[in-house]
Amino acid sequence: MAQQLGYRYIDTGAMYRAVTLYFIRHQIDLEDEAAVTQALRNIEINFSTSAGRSVSKKSSPNSPAQNITLLNGEDVEQQIRDREVSQLVSPVATISAVRRDMVAQQRRMGSEGAVVMDGRDIGTVVFPDADLKLFLVADAEVRAHRRLTELQERGLTTTFEEVMANLLERDQIDSSRADSPLRQAEDAIVIDNSELSFEELVATAMGEVERVLVG
Repeated sequence: MAQQLGYRYIDTGAMYRAVTLYFIRHQIDLEDEAAVTQALRNIEINFSTSAGRSVSKKSSPNSPAQNITLLNGEDVEQQIRDREVSQLVSPVATISAVRRDMVAQQRRMGSEGAVVMDGRDIGTVVFPDADLKLFLVADAEVRAHRRLTELQERGLTTTFEEVMANLLERDQIDSSRADSPLRQAEDAIVIDNSELSFEELVATAMGEVERVLVG
């Protein structure tokens, strides 16, 4: 969507994963509020594309470029998708200091508009007045199979059962956390992509852009 619109794309889930990776590397005690706060001061997260261009640049809609997450200038896109990070990211994301810091960064990133931003609290907390809110849902088994394929393509070894358990655990933690829980905004448009291909999903979403933003 961002490429077709010529907008900037922000993957907020990757931001929480990058924080989690930093905490793992530096052995930050999640119960130590002072240590967490100090660590956050040392974390800078940015995005680029696989082609080395700014994510705000427009490219061909038929050849999507990979979004690259940069942690303090380092490409960590591969590392933030591994099992250890996946298992810890939801507990990290429940920490209020982390959420406040990430939400502030996300609002700065989106302050100039022309942004496609995805995450579990974007339409309810980060940008409750967004021009268009899409809430994607899919069957849990479909989601797990997609994630397993993604991980295997990245060369990571895991099982369907492990992926499913992690997915359901993250959903439960994110939906029940006190700070910015995962929930559907009342004015969000729901899209069930259980049986949609990637291309069909993008086309459906762009159709909503045309309907809502262009009229």
